[in-house]
Amino acid sequence: MTTAIHQLGSGSELSALQTIKRGLSISPEFRAGLGGTLALAVAATTGRMIVPITVQQIIDNGLRAPGGPDLGLTRFAVAAAAVAVLVTAGCGYLMNVRLYRSTEAGLRTLRVRAFRHVHDLSVLHQASERRGALVSRVTSDVDTISTFMQSAGILVLISAGQLALATVIMAVYSWQLTLLIWAIFLPLFVALRFVQRRLAVAYATVRERVGRMLAAISESVVGATVVRAYAIEDRSQVRLDGAIGAHYRSAVRAQRLVALSFSSGELAGGLATALVVVVGVRLGVDQQISAGELIAFLFLIALFVTPVAVGTEVLNEAQNAVAGWRRVIGVLDTEADVADPGEDGVVLPRGPIEVRFDRVDYHYPGGPPVLRDVSLRIPPGARVAVVGETGSGKTTFAKLLTRLMDPVAGEVLVDEVDLRRIRFGSLRDRIVMVPQDGYLFDTSVADNIRYGRPGATDAEVELALTELGLSDWLAGLSAGLDTPVGQRGEGLSAGERQLVALARAYLADPDLLVLDEATSAVDPVTEVRLSKALEGITRGRTAISIAHRMSTAQAADDVIVFDAGRVVERGHHTDLVGAGGTYARLYASWSRNTSSGRS
Repeated sequence: MTTAIHQLGSGSELSALQTIKRGLSISPEFRAGLGGTLALAVAATTGRMIVPITVQQIIDNGLRAPGGPDLGLTRFAVAAAAVAVLVTAGCGYLMNVRLYRSTEAGLRTLRVRAFRHVHDLSVLHQASERRGALVSRVTSDVDTISTFMQSAGILVLISAGQLALATVIMAVYSWQLTLLIWAIFLPLFVALRFVQRRLAVAYATVRERVGRMLAAISESVVGATVVRAYAIEDRSQVRLDGAIGAHYRSAVRAQRLVALSFSSGELAGGLATALVVVVGVRLGVDQQISAGELIAFLFLIALFVTPVAVGTEVLNEAQNAVAGWRRVIGVLDTEADVADPGEDGVVLPRGPIEVRFDRVDYHYPGGPPVLRDVSLRIPPGARVAVVGETGSGKTTFAKLLTRLMDPVAGEVLVDEVDLRRIRFGSLRDRIVMVPQDGYLFDTSVADNIRYGRPGATDAEVELALTELGLSDWLAGLSAGLDTPVGQRGEGLSAGERQLVALARAYLADPDLLVLDEATSAVDPVTEVRLSKALEGITRGRTAISIAHRMSTAQAADDVIVFDAGRVVERGHHTDLVGAGGTYARLYASWSRNTSSGRS
């Protein structure tokens, strides 16, 4: 089986309309109650036409009535217009409430699906894009969709309706002036099509620059300690300034196009008003339009021009949103190469697990082989250490074993079942890996340990620490189990973070425990304490340790030695030292370094 790894997609192959249709299909909540919302939008739009019509009726049939001013008609028209305006305002309020409710529900679905899919992607997919840029796809890019759907989206429909209604009423008053208006604005509408294509490209660049800027900011903040330690503030600032500057320039280029289209609309609106006054007066002299109709027409021009001005603003928001939507769809369309078989998958039974690698090969995309023709069997309940020089394939072996990645060729089996056939839920319950960095979340010690078994009580968490021999460490914490660990666990020392990570794994009670040298970050005193505790953790279950310290290999039942991606030796520590091969050389080097460090 070949593992295909691709860069996260951008969705750029979709047109704007296809992108919006696809986005609506992903989040059907956007369409919930759309009929009612549109009905309210129609009512609100129709109500805006009442004022020009009322003005025309008051002037022509009220103030200029044949027998003198008709105050009754005037009062009735004013009252009717006031009621219509109130109803219009109420419809507008209800429309916005319904719109916000449905769009927030749709955005919630979009965010949840995007975040979940990010977690479904393999570590290679996640590594193919800088983390800050990946986060921007499911945060700031979604926010651009939110802005469009909650304001600009409905404005498109309202503006189109207002444009059509204004045209109909203007044509009733004067078909000549209506043709004049369209003769002025039609070239602008054609030009906007060209501007729209330019904006699509411009805002795609803006969204990409936002991702790069957030990635640079994220790295600078997270790596602040390293920046200060190596006094590279200036270099980091130059890099950050470059990302911010690139975003600034792309945003300015996009806004220039928006300003051009907006100014063109304003110019066309001013020209239309001036020509209507000139031509309308001439038509009035020829008795082809009344004074009330001409004044009402001028009101209608404002209602005609407003959608055009709004359209240019909506165009801005729409292209920004479509660019953001494409990037989110690009994440969702990136196929998870490490896929959950779901309901068709196998559920592992409880008990010590047997591991077998059958002619496994692996290489990272575009890179040389990392593992080559690895075949081995680890019996149930064995305590195994995996050793080798840096780059020999040890950590890749662990990632394949825990199915953070899939092999390029061959099979990884547990209890004679290919890992690719096992349900993720069962796999994560039965097999647990403790990585080297011991990542912690920004919450309490108890909550971090509880990630191993979410339903565990404080008493069970405390019991786990006691059984690991860590009760004295717990007693020394400022707030016990409630001690906050800080972001990424920075409130604790590196060794303490590993203690929490080990306790988390212990509480999960797996049948196969994979330790990527989980004791490498602890001090010698803590290492001795943990070595004793690990006796209890590994008892009764299969345990595989990726060993960077030979003391781990000395305590193992079996040692597997990797070199250049191959298994070159296997056996007990004593036998391998006596064989004088690769392991003996590694052990001798480690012993010399340890002795010189102590001296």
